[in-house]
Amino acid sequence: MTTARPRLAVRGILLIDDRLLLVNAWAGGKSDLLCAPGGGVELHSSLHDNLIREFHEETGLTVAVGAPCLVNEFHAPHHDFHQVDVYFRVTLVAGDPLAPWTDPEGIVTERHLIARHDMHRYRYKPDSLTDAAWGESLLYDPLEPLVR
Repeated sequence: MTTARPRLAVRGILLIDDRLLLVNAWAGGKSDLLCAPGGGVELHSSLHDNLIREFHEETGLTVAVGAPCLVNEFHAPHHDFHQVDVYFRVTLVAGDPLAPWTDPEGIVTERHLIARHDMHRYRYKPDSLTDAAWGESLLYDPLEPLVR
């Protein structure tokens, strides 16, 4: 019997001039996969506070957190990995997404602002990201296999 538990993470959906901000998902350019900025939740800190911290760490931007728009689960069926991501709509408070920026932890090396009609040109996760970013309702996307 395994003692592994799902990891909880938060991510932000930021639209600027109807373009979605995405970052690379793997450190050191190991993959071209993109995702919404965010990361793991720290204990005893609200989901909103965690997202503000993670978003700033990965983009250098300060955001205000709004309503949730997607709950997505990633898992690696043959490994002890299961992550639940809660996506929130966010608005830009400070910073310039087009200005040069370096992630102090060296994980995020790319930021992209992508129009909806160009999303098909990129690899991104989760599969429901486009619907969540430009949709109106709260979505649930269960057990999507982890990819690199």
